[in-house]
Amino acid sequence: MTETSLIRNFSIIAHIDHGKSTLSDRLIQLCGNVSLREMKEQILDSMEIERERGITIKAQTVRLDYRHEDGRTYQLNLMDTPGHVDFAYEVSRSLAACEGAVLVVDASQGVEAQTLANVYQALDNDLEILPVLNKVDLPAADPDRVKQQIEDVIGLDASNAIPISAKTGLNVEAVLAAIVDRLPPPKGDRSKPLKALLIDSWYDAYLGVVVLVRIVDGVLKKGQRIRLMASGGSYQVERVGVFRPKQEMLAELGPGEVGFFTAAIKQVADTRVGDTVTDEKSPTASALPGFKPVQPVVFCGLFPVDAADFEGLREAMAKLRLNDASFSYEMETSAALGFGFRCGFLGLLHLEIITERLEREFGMDLITTAPSVIYHIYMNDGARIELHNPADMPDPVRIDRIEEPWIQATILVPDEYLGAVLKLCQDRRGRQRNLTYAGSRAMLVYELPLNEVVFDFYDRLKSVSRGYASFDYQMTGYEENDLVKMSILVNGEPVDALSIIVHRSRAEQRGRAMCEKLKDLIPPHLFQIPIQAAIGGRIIARETIRALRKDVLAKCYGGDITRKRKLLEKQKAGKKKMREFGKVEIPQEAFIAALKMEEN
Repeated sequence: MTETSLIRNFSIIAHIDHGKSTLSDRLIQLCGNVSLREMKEQILDSMEIERERGITIKAQTVRLDYRHEDGRTYQLNLMDTPGHVDFAYEVSRSLAACEGAVLVVDASQGVEAQTLANVYQALDNDLEILPVLNKVDLPAADPDRVKQQIEDVIGLDASNAIPISAKTGLNVEAVLAAIVDRLPPPKGDRSKPLKALLIDSWYDAYLGVVVLVRIVDGVLKKGQRIRLMASGGSYQVERVGVFRPKQEMLAELGPGEVGFFTAAIKQVADTRVGDTVTDEKSPTASALPGFKPVQPVVFCGLFPVDAADFEGLREAMAKLRLNDASFSYEMETSAALGFGFRCGFLGLLHLEIITERLEREFGMDLITTAPSVIYHIYMNDGARIELHNPADMPDPVRIDRIEEPWIQATILVPDEYLGAVLKLCQDRRGRQRNLTYAGSRAMLVYELPLNEVVFDFYDRLKSVSRGYASFDYQMTGYEENDLVKMSILVNGEPVDALSIIVHRSRAEQRGRAMCEKLKDLIPPHLFQIPIQAAIGGRIIARETIRALRKDVLAKCYGGDITRKRKLLEKQKAGKKKMREFGKVEIPQEAFIAALKMEEN
């Protein structure tokens, strides 16, 4: 049992690739939690996909014991958080359980968009912020310039920022001392009824649901009956423990401590993140404020390549949902693709990660339809519909107006690429709100429609800025616009997986690009295939795939011209008939490639 004055709860926050996970490794090593033999890089990134891509997806916690020079041993609860915008909710959950944050800034790159977003989240949670300059051993490092940047852009005093190199371990000891000296200890009363914040939960095949909590008041013991206040379920605690990074069982957790418990909970859905855990017999008077539920922003259809795999896909999704409460799905059918699921994600990276996990961990072959956002459709009779799938759009005659979601994007970009980034934002129907400078980098604030961003905005931004631009966004609300549904017809049949909702001014350009792309992707058949883009009954673009030609005259050696003509006429009639009944096979790659729209 540790008294609260000896506990420090802190998160490590930073932009992608500024060295959060590497710094965590060094801190774990310095506190002697892991032997040299067990140590590996990014020890807290446990998923194979995290290790491969070099990104953190799930926030992880670990308890460290640090002997300070004052002779006392402090208990440090470290939370390593993701840096990517799609996983910002993981960051917000971790910050709510801490009193302080270590802000890591790359000494060569400086402040990036995500650095700003994470600092604002930390300030919203009233956290004490400790700035750390990482990668000072790089030739391009310029700590003084970056200190100045932190003061100008974020408004934090960076005069006593700690210069370190997490990779080589240079000066990392000073970070541990500063965490103890400069971050506040937690408050909490041991004698009050149990009140704990549910930070995270995941499914373990052996233990059932494992619940990560931060104790605010009271004590959590093994064998205690607890109640979850939001979901109302009551359970008996079976195990209580902490991660160092291995699980270590304890008898109890006291105020200010972060740890986990298991209690024969069957589904992760029963344990809502942000819920308050309390004692069943003597509950706490008021629940903690909790978090807003996660809202999916991007929707897309996932279909199995082989229809027989549908049940397998359903099981795989149910298992993924156990560990990722931010991912939602419901069944849907498509004429072109058969049975599948309409899934909601937090962004395109989240979509990529989920599809990759389905393919890897469950061996699924999947087709992904075009990502789309939620539109609000107001009907003439006053009803409001939420549209997730463009194929379900009601008859335009009955629609009064359509509203689409907008975001506010913050982009940091070096001066020389500013023109290209401005043009990209203008092309995507953006409205400029602000343009300021921090040293040689411009900070742009733009309002953009989300449906222009979900396609390939991030990829385009990286390519026009040679990878130097950083991007962060938050939702601002819905606005009315002149939007239409564009359908793609192949041989006169609509392909619902390719239908998208676009702004009327861009429909023709988008339709033409889509038709040209499909012309190259669909293999020629024995008959001619028209590919058309249509808005309602009006065709706005068309391409034709020429028919494969079989040489019917091969067996005619010389002879009369009328005989050859007869064979050609017969072939012509056959092709006409085939076109009426022929089925066009659209290969898998065509769907995926057609949706990745390149712009010239």
